[in-house]
Amino acid sequence: MNQLTNIQIRPEELRDHGAIYDVTKRAFAPMPYAGGNEQDLINILRKVGALSLSLVAEQHGKVVGHVALSPVAHESGVEGWFGLGPISVEPALQRMGVGGMLIQEAKSWMNARKARGCVLVGNTKYYSRHGFIPSAANAPEKEPAEYFMVLPLDNTIPAGRFSFHPAFYA
Repeated sequence: MNQLTNIQIRPEELRDHGAIYDVTKRAFAPMPYAGGNEQDLINILRKVGALSLSLVAEQHGKVVGHVALSPVAHESGVEGWFGLGPISVEPALQRMGVGGMLIQEAKSWMNARKARGCVLVGNTKYYSRHGFIPSAANAPEKEPAEYFMVLPLDNTIPAGRFSFHPAFYA
């Protein structure tokens, strides 16, 4: 049986907050690049009103994945950019397309709002499959440039550095 049967992507609800925290913690626990606070970051972004989009992947009534979008700034002042992440998938369902489904829904949301693009720090091999381009020259000062990626939705990448919401460094 296909394990992706009955996966639904929907906006988070208040009742999902604990499950989002738990799945994020489990998803990032074995990752060598994880800071260990990814689950807390989502709560902080939510608390300060900087969680632009929060989607869950649900299967049989259980949250099995999550993606967050938050606003990012660019040193030029150009607006309309978002940071993707954290994104998490229940470990037993990783590498089966759930993350891709969440990314696609986040991209659709940004396109509907005529966003300029999206940035993230992550696995360049994985995210390049979803249209992200390595862009060390645009990396925020506090982030590893070799893992910084950009997804220009309007085919334009502004020169200069991006910066994630201050909650990322709280």
